[in-house]
Amino acid sequence: MIRLLPLSGNVEPAIRELGWDWAVEEACAAYLAPEALAVSEAEAETLLQAADTLYEMLVESIPDPIPDDFLRQLGIPANLWEAVRHSWNDDRHWHLYGRFDLAETPDGPKLVEFNADTATSIPETAVVQWACLMAAGRPAHERQANGLFEGLEAQLRHWRELNPDLDPHLLLVHLPDSAEDETNCAVLAEAARAAGFGTAHVCSVDAMRVSVQGEERGVWAEVEPDKWQRFDFLFKLVPWELLADEEPALTADLTHLLLTRDVIIANPAYTLLFQSKAILAHLWDTFPHHPLLVEASLRNLPGHHVRKPLFGREGQNLTEMDGIRTRQQEPGDFGHQPQLRQRWLAFPTDTQGRRYQAGVFWAGEACALSYRRDPGIITNLSEFVPHILTA
Repeated sequence: MIRLLPLSGNVEPAIRELGWDWAVEEACAAYLAPEALAVSEAEAETLLQAADTLYEMLVESIPDPIPDDFLRQLGIPANLWEAVRHSWNDDRHWHLYGRFDLAETPDGPKLVEFNADTATSIPETAVVQWACLMAAGRPAHERQANGLFEGLEAQLRHWRELNPDLDPHLLLVHLPDSAEDETNCAVLAEAARAAGFGTAHVCSVDAMRVSVQGEERGVWAEVEPDKWQRFDFLFKLVPWELLADEEPALTADLTHLLLTRDVIIANPAYTLLFQSKAILAHLWDTFPHHPLLVEASLRNLPGHHVRKPLFGREGQNLTEMDGIRTRQQEPGDFGHQPQLRQRWLAFPTDTQGRRYQAGVFWAGEACALSYRRDPGIITNLSEFVPHILTA
């Protein structure tokens, strides 16, 4: 049963003071909920344990060695296969973080999908939901399941320690003209500095230069006017499959630099194994009727289900189906992709009919909760709801 606690304070000044104006821009005026979701400690622990178990299941499900047919079934572009296999087989390529989206059903939590490659909502989860409680003057004893920043710091430190032969300088790149993505990178940069990286520079991917030739070999960025620096560590908030499709030459150069250890990239290319929605069908086949899973297939499903593009993002092109009849559909840019079918999940709803989806961040282990709500399909514009732990 959904229980909401009021947050009567004005969070906008607190958010602007943190420098996250994008969260309170006009387009996102309804993005931050004016109340918090009450979550029992037992419920939070169940969600965190579910995410840890699901990650172990994902790793266990990947065949060794990884055959071409498996990569083809997942829809991974062929020009990334070498990078996927190389990063999977070399433990120095470290998966920093991801976000499990879960539905809390009457039968327990169920996996909706895993955002393994470029999960966002980092600033909202790590700081904005905390700022919401502070702005509302909630009692100091109230807590959240929120160790995201600490988890990211630990993962970044371990990634650096796994690669002591590389200079500890990190470049973080994001898609152009996205203040939200830039802010996600900025939080990661702060965690990297805390983890011992000497430099953590954030810029648009368009400002990054990559060369496989001579003395300019490597990944570079202009850290000050007319001052260029080479980076051995690269974090990209740019989907691997987007790079492969739109920038094949850049993808080839980055793969070459990976193989020669001139750069190491997070999240690594093998996270596409988990990012592809087709992995949900593979999990169902590998662990049939597991209590954390719901039926999923690359073929047609009868009855109430949802169709998802294999590499769709932000809820785009999701289609709710009742047999062969369409109930609702989100527009988007991924309609041309192959589709996964997944059994419809009963999300918890409040008295206004809004559906709540739990997001569980994994950073080496499950470490933080976040929530989205929407009366329809949950997208990147659905309300972000802070939470408060209760006894």
